[in-house]
Amino acid sequence: MSEQPRRPRKPGKPYRRPQKDPVRFLAFEALRAVDERDAYANLVLPPLLRKAREKDGFEARDAALATELVYGTLRRQGTYDAIIAECVDRPLREVDPPVLDVLSLGAHQLLGTRIPTHAAVSASVELARVVLGDGRAKFVNAVLRKIAQDDLDGWIAKVAPPYDDDPEDHLAVVHSHPRWVVSALWDSLGGGRAGIERLLEADNERPEVTLVARPGRATAEELLREESAVPGRWSPYAVRLAEGGEPGAVDAVREGRAGVQDEGSQLVALALANVPVEGRDEKWLDGCAGPGGKAALLAALAAERGAMLLASEKQPHRAGLVAKALAGNPGPYQVIAADGTRPPWQPGSFDRVLMDVPCTGLGALRRRPEARWRRRPEDLEGFAPLQRELLSTALDSVRVGGVVGYATCSPHLAETRAVVEDVLKQWPGAELVDARPLFPGVPELGEGPDVQLWPHVHGTDAMYLAVIRRTG
Repeated sequence: MSEQPRRPRKPGKPYRRPQKDPVRFLAFEALRAVDERDAYANLVLPPLLRKAREKDGFEARDAALATELVYGTLRRQGTYDAIIAECVDRPLREVDPPVLDVLSLGAHQLLGTRIPTHAAVSASVELARVVLGDGRAKFVNAVLRKIAQDDLDGWIAKVAPPYDDDPEDHLAVVHSHPRWVVSALWDSLGGGRAGIERLLEADNERPEVTLVARPGRATAEELLREESAVPGRWSPYAVRLAEGGEPGAVDAVREGRAGVQDEGSQLVALALANVPVEGRDEKWLDGCAGPGGKAALLAALAAERGAMLLASEKQPHRAGLVAKALAGNPGPYQVIAADGTRPPWQPGSFDRVLMDVPCTGLGALRRRPEARWRRRPEDLEGFAPLQRELLSTALDSVRVGGVVGYATCSPHLAETRAVVEDVLKQWPGAELVDARPLFPGVPELGEGPDVQLWPHVHGTDAMYLAVIRRTG
């Protein structure tokens, strides 16, 4: 199927100017920013929605539809690409990216929402007229009419290979993940088909907004007074906004006394704070502190015990975010911009060290669905030396008897156990601590001694934590 050039109008037939639909135009703008600038939707969308509220009079339902169109399209991009590829007469890479974005938005309305077929097609064609021109709008119309001939299950049956022939490729198409990510997650999770299907399904669900009440500044009870607020599952400081909502409208969040933080991240910070240490417990370090969520919780917990936190972040602009998150902390703290692999502090300076290292972020695909399409297997090779160096720095920075928490927001074995095992071979004076008792009430924590959280089991991002004690 080819993109048709614009045909001259028939004599006497008046030309109808395309009508701009603010909701779909905003969704298209967001997808273009994600594609062109490698932006993240969770950073692009809020300012676009604020502008739309002021300029176009967006109501809550408009914002909700725009959000669903953007995130739904990004989460299902792989599946929709496979379906669109069946409906065009050229390789998908030869379809202009803006055209593909309009087609994907249309496919999501047809196959992933309750929008009536005629409305989904006509609204998508009208969007194409506005952003692409009349000629390519005809191409969009023809493709979407082909897609509309079947539902999602019917299309998947056509485009996905049978599970028995190629399990990983089948799951990749059905659940819209790159094949290598399916393989890596399955290796980390273990088990049969049921578990990996539940995990991939969880990655495609919209996560709840989770708040953290920063100790000494806010309480969970205060946050629970917000509309649709319910207690967190595991963290005593967590409150979930069950029906979504705008965190910036919460007084405690606006004032910095609370923040937006996944419960898995809260649990990692709490676990490090609760490891028993012998002797002094006065100096804590967050060695990769940006953008500041865990640092803010650690600083508040440290303040309750009369300890101080040093929050170090290599990137100056991210160090600024950390300083903003910690502003108003009731106890002593310091924020510095420093390279964790060349630290300015003396060895053995700290009693507790958290090193939440840079990683592929495969554990947060619920929140950043576009990341699954950006990451490549070779990215692991780029992170590996840094992760090992940062963990070695952490062990060098903690005193004998103190503890290190090595954390990642990735369950990939190359970023979790492989790193810990390799570094411990070089550190005979360090030993793993069983981290599972540090997650009280949290079920299904595996065989230990490290802990891997899962979206489909714990309702959190797939955070990993290994706790290591310096023994000599």
